[in-house]
Amino acid sequence: MKVTPSLPRRRFLTTLVAGAAAIPLMRIGAASAGDLPHLSPSDAQAKTFGYVDEASTIDQTKETAYKAGSRCASCQLYQGDRKAAWGPCAIFPGKAVKTTGWCRSYVPVS
Repeated sequence: MKVTPSLPRRRFLTTLVAGAAAIPLMRIGAASAGDLPHLSPSDAQAKTFGYVDEASTIDQTKETAYKAGSRCASCQLYQGDRKAAWGPCAIFPGKAVKTTGWCRSYVPVS
């Protein structure tokens, strides 16, 4: 006796496969970095992570985790074009960070 999957199971599997195939296409409809609001250093989350727009202005006596030359554009968490002025960051979803900025979550690109 041959067992055939029920219609609801087939529908579920078809939907699952179609959904998985559509995931890469979802980025097409996502907001570009130019559409994101810029993160302000006065933002509560930015303050929590010590975010600044200009890494070169960091007081290294206060931010001991900062290493000279570190900036958002050279961080693994930065998700935008590294040559652009602003881009998205995994730490600050829905906001764009300045590529010359820095925060305590900095992880150098290896």
